[in-house]
Amino acid sequence: MENLFRLADQDQGFFQRKWTLVNGPVIVGAGPSGLATAACLREQGVPFVVLERAECIASLWQKRTYDRLKLHLPKQFCQLPKMPFPEDFPEYPTKRQFIEYLESYAKHFDINPKFNECVQSARYDETSGFWRVKTVVTSGSNRTEFEYICRWLVVATGENAERVVPDIEGLAEFGGEIIHACDYKSGEKFQGKKVLVVGCGNSGMEVSLDLCNHNASPSMVVRSSVHVLPREIFGKSTYELAFFMLKWLPIWLVDKLMLILTWLVLGNVEKYGLKRPSIGPLELKNTRGKTPVLDIGALEKIKSGDINVVPGIKRFSRGEVELLNGEKLDIDSVILATGYRSNVPSWLQEGEFFSKKGFPKAPFPNGWKGNGGLYAVGFTRRGLSGASSDAMSIAKDIGMVWKQETKQHKKRTIACHRRCISQF
Repeated sequence: MENLFRLADQDQGFFQRKWTLVNGPVIVGAGPSGLATAACLREQGVPFVVLERAECIASLWQKRTYDRLKLHLPKQFCQLPKMPFPEDFPEYPTKRQFIEYLESYAKHFDINPKFNECVQSARYDETSGFWRVKTVVTSGSNRTEFEYICRWLVVATGENAERVVPDIEGLAEFGGEIIHACDYKSGEKFQGKKVLVVGCGNSGMEVSLDLCNHNASPSMVVRSSVHVLPREIFGKSTYELAFFMLKWLPIWLVDKLMLILTWLVLGNVEKYGLKRPSIGPLELKNTRGKTPVLDIGALEKIKSGDINVVPGIKRFSRGEVELLNGEKLDIDSVILATGYRSNVPSWLQEGEFFSKKGFPKAPFPNGWKGNGGLYAVGFTRRGLSGASSDAMSIAKDIGMVWKQETKQHKKRTIACHRRCISQF
């Protein structure tokens, strides 16, 4: 407490601002990573505060995903700690089912985030040993500054906090509709239109497939190499099969076996403009964080010509795009399936643990704990299973200190009480 008053004295305007001392960690982000950490802390008996800039949990899933989305991996690899998916859910739950699961999860563990509260900055005060987390609370047209003082800070804003919009020559002159994939819901309104999908990751492939299913004419830009794997191999989840083999075999051998099996199932995809990287899919994921595409039907549309695969973009002009090979296409709309990035560098004032790109510098599985009570969850590039692993490690680490100090505090309280009695 002495440190807290020392902290207050350093800022003359401190008591003019709304503030609170948090008896436990502050978790920034109420997505799956933040919820998992909060649930694990609840199991440890550690109090916490969850801050969320949106007005709901899992805003990425609720607000920035397309309607047809399903989990790409079997549900057992996507469930959060301490609570499995309902047994009646399908192997690959839908977007709506996953959101229902997260809402039930938050209710079960009594997780009540502070919504519409956007973190502006967070920095560690070495003199006091506390984190200072400044936020702006939005309520209608009212904006209120707030500050949280806490001993532990858990960064759970994730790998996909902000959309990436590339700077492409002439894009502002195009004139037609331009949206990011996070704003795409359905291909229904694109019926009969020529649509350029920029990007060939899982989002680009699924958006292109959805456009086809709504009688649009998509052209998908494939600028670089990409691994396309079947979602299942001979009735078995590709991810599950790879996960099983990694228990016994080195990653380079598993990559080779996966590519052989993929060729047996999908055939040679390079003749359709989908060139494979020289590095295997698992090694590429581990070293560069680039996720392979799990095909759920787009490849058949590519083979049939319903999805037109085109090379990189040179420039846009009014109503058309010029490609790197000199070809020009007339298009009505552009969908940027160009991915997301971390926003951590924009608000966290710290330079040792996180890189300039907003990811922990230490590789998995050591990227969950920094110095001064700083933690990160959901930055492993290993999906929900990686986030769950981080959440359990963080809660155990904080819980151990919490229980030890709580126990010591109780002992001091009892000892003081006995001394007071003996004086009478």
